[in-house]
Amino acid sequence: MRDVRVTASGFSPASAIAGLAKAFPDAGGLASFVGRVRQGDSVKALELTHYEPLTLPGMESLAGEAVARFAPLGLLAWHRVGVMTPGTAIVVVAAAADHRRAAFDTVDFLMDHLKSAAWFWKRERRADGWHWIEPRPDDYAALERWRV
Repeated sequence: MRDVRVTASGFSPASAIAGLAKAFPDAGGLASFVGRVRQGDSVKALELTHYEPLTLPGMESLAGEAVARFAPLGLLAWHRVGVMTPGTAIVVVAAAADHRRAAFDTVDFLMDHLKSAAWFWKRERRADGWHWIEPRPDDYAALERWRV
């Protein structure tokens, strides 16, 4: 099972993860990550835009690569686009696997790619206006480890 989505609507990460767990009751490991709009740093809103013709196919291809590398039983990767307020869930990635390492690696691999090498552009609205956000050097370093 691969459940990959790009949505402009809000979603419940807990429900998504619960659905994956229910679909794979015999999985030895279930790992997940939920990314949210940061609170603080005077962030008033976050806007995510994307290149629609590539985003979902790219995410599906990335999920296929994760399955080929780590053999999870199932995975999900849901990503929001649009304007969101602090505390709002942006992304949920989860994997069910026979063993914990495959679940962890699947989630880590997907998030490292979504954070630094995906088809999303992000900007924050702060008190002094909108600011484009680029991946940090450590985001690129995390991505590089998967190229070995």
